[in-house]
Amino acid sequence: MKAIPKTTDLCDACDEAQACAVLFQSYGLRRSFTGPIRTLRIHEDIALMRDTVSQPGLGQVLVIDGGGSVARALFGDVMAELASRNGWAGLVIHGVVRDAIELNGIDIGVKALGTVPKRGNRTGAGERDVPVHFGGVTFMPGDHVVVDADGVIVLPTGLTAADIAIEDVVAATAAYAAGPAATPKP
Repeated sequence: MKAIPKTTDLCDACDEAQACAVLFQSYGLRRSFTGPIRTLRIHEDIALMRDTVSQPGLGQVLVIDGGGSVARALFGDVMAELASRNGWAGLVIHGVVRDAIELNGIDIGVKALGTVPKRGNRTGAGERDVPVHFGGVTFMPGDHVVVDADGVIVLPTGLTAADIAIEDVVAATAAYAAGPAATPKP
């Protein structure tokens, strides 16, 4: 499996990359993940999320706008196992999760605001595959998201991480870090 470029390098190489201004916590074994976006807009309700992760994920990333609520968890260990088995790359949740210890042992990537033990309701309320907006970023279904320890970025429509040449910015950063002695004189 090819390494995922760092969000920092992608932002340096692509001014149009949007960085989500939310301080997320990381859960799951995958600390870096990328893929096409699927979205949900839900509020303290897990039924639509459960239905979505029950479907083949095909390497997609489920972005959930939970309105930033910290009252009820939108995701936990049982759904993480299901999402992992069904091929989801990961989830970005503008809300909270539960079962943190168990989540950290599952082959899935999760970014969320934190944890709370109370599970969400199961009424089925919400919307799927609609644009969602939080942290100054609009997440459009089908666009690509890249996630790592430094954060969450959305790439310009039509681009994937593989489409962005980062070699020049990585080389420039390395040359700068090496100092003036490493810079060739004309």
